[in-house]
Amino acid sequence: MLPEKWWAPLPHFYRGWLRNYIGGTLLYMLSGILWCFYIYYLKRNVYIPKDLRYFTFLSSHEAIPSRKAMLLQIGVAMKAMPWYCALPTISEYMIEHGWTKCFSRISDVGWAAYLGYLVVYLVIVEFGIYWMHRELHDIKPLYKYLHATHHIYNKQNTLSPFAGLAFHPLDGILQAVPHVIALFLVPAHFTTHIALLFIEAIWTANIHDCIHGKLWPVMGAGYHTIHHTTYRHNYGHYTIWMDWMFGTLRDPVEDEAKKM
Repeated sequence: MLPEKWWAPLPHFYRGWLRNYIGGTLLYMLSGILWCFYIYYLKRNVYIPKDLRYFTFLSSHEAIPSRKAMLLQIGVAMKAMPWYCALPTISEYMIEHGWTKCFSRISDVGWAAYLGYLVVYLVIVEFGIYWMHRELHDIKPLYKYLHATHHIYNKQNTLSPFAGLAFHPLDGILQAVPHVIALFLVPAHFTTHIALLFIEAIWTANIHDCIHGKLWPVMGAGYHTIHHTTYRHNYGHYTIWMDWMFGTLRDPVEDEAKKM
């Protein structure tokens, strides 16, 4: 995408970081813009009235995050993006030097083994992110100096898809570290690992739009909105399983029934 004279003189490690930074920024901005356009404008009449049942004191306009709130979230995320992109760059470095259990081609292990390893990888990531996220709340200095940056967005009219990466840089890295730890514990396909790291930008945009998708057992936005209002529930990432196992699950459907 860039003229060769811009990147050819760079050492291999920094080329990787530059690629990750450009890719991460484009993915974050494009997914956020398209997601906001879809739910706040194209499908506004579908989603906003439904959500207003939880916020009856707000008008439709007030239920949509303000431009100021979204720009603030973009600013926080973009300040952290150079640091976020260090993690996949470092993981690539370790993979290239043979320090992990990564394999380069699915044909190296076969589809059955690939899918089995992927399931184990995702369980490790789910477990790791759950406990990392929970400790960022339970250990007070970590919450005060790192995670509180993200939790200033705690209402429907402040949460938006752009809040998905609006973290203190170290906070965002810590929550993604289980992806890298898993590489030392289970064989993993290199391209799948990198793709899952970058898919985090899309996933976090999804779970911060305050729209409950009602797709069991996915830990969607309905669950994560509760997390942003109670601070003590729904720490999980992709699914509800870890919260169910460790007693921190709170169901948005049951919450809705209690309010009616």
